Amino acid sequence: MATYLDFEEKIRVIQEDIVAAEVRHDTQAVEILQKDLEKEVNKTYKNLSPYQELQLARHLDRPYTKDYVNLMLEEWYELHGDRHFRDDPAIMCALGYIRGEKVMVIGEQKGRGTTNKIKRNFGMPHPEGYRKALRAAELANKFNIPILMLIDTPGAYPGIGAEERNQSEAIAKNLLEFSTLDTITISIVIGEGGSGGALAIGVADKLAMMRYSVFSVISPEGCSAILWNDPAKVEAATKALKITSSDLKEMGLIDDIINEPIIGAHRDKEGAAEAMADYFLEQLEMLRSMSKEERLQMRYDKLTSVGAFGEEKPEAH
Repeated sequence: MATYLDFEEKIRVIQEDIVAAEVRHDTQAVEILQKDLEKEVNKTYKNLSPYQELQLARHLDRPYTKDYVNLMLEEWYELHGDRHFRDDPAIMCALGYIRGEKVMVIGEQKGRGTTNKIKRNFGMPHPEGYRKALRAAELANKFNIPILMLIDTPGAYPGIGAEERNQSEAIAKNLLEFSTLDTITISIVIGEGGSGGALAIGVADKLAMMRYSVFSVISPEGCSAILWNDPAKVEAATKALKITSSDLKEMGLIDDIINEPIIGAHRDKEGAAEAMADYFLEQLEMLRSMSKEERLQMRYDKLTSVGAFGEEKPEAH
């Protein structure tokens, strides 16, 4: 059973009418309704507000890391454990092939259903999750295997145990180590990119976002609570934070936007996986055309340019 958001109500009605027409074997009605559906989809999704894009990024049916792994990778197997404390299911590491190209995929996994969500800690990694990610990245680096990182987390887990095991150090070490890896790294926000939990696997040669994903320093709910002490101002906070893919591309904080199907990855998982695989392989070819020194310098320049500003000298009178 598909889940529809409030602004998708007209789409839901048309799709239900199409199903009813198919049951009646009314091919003429199906053709007309399909055209109506296409018009409604274009009208709805081409005029989304930032808050509506946030809702899509969090959609229950949106593909997670494991969905993309299953759809894109061949002959893959999963790596477990950080070799220090335990295995963190909130981070998934898989080694396999994308259209014959060997790749290490490192991604945050939210989980579906109550039991699986609890197991995956709702996609909020502990320090051992980030240490597992670093272990997998170092393995890939040793054998010159490209790394694809998939970001999808509300943030790193802020619990007492995580703090005791040095959450901030684990994130900071990943920022440092990922910035110096010799192998090619590509990071993609597939849903929700929250704060340091996202940055820990977000340092890469190329940082992209799926069309309906968000990337923020704090959740809109947290922002509205801090600034206005009013949960009802979530929409205003979402707009003010500039967290959508188009906003971040305009500000130069990401490199590219991946055009997932206009109806959303939650309605067309295969199409979204195809678009992601195309992007990964295209960027891989481009990055391989550069020397290692050029690529590392590009990565360094990109990282040091974030937040940079200058002061204009006053005009002489």
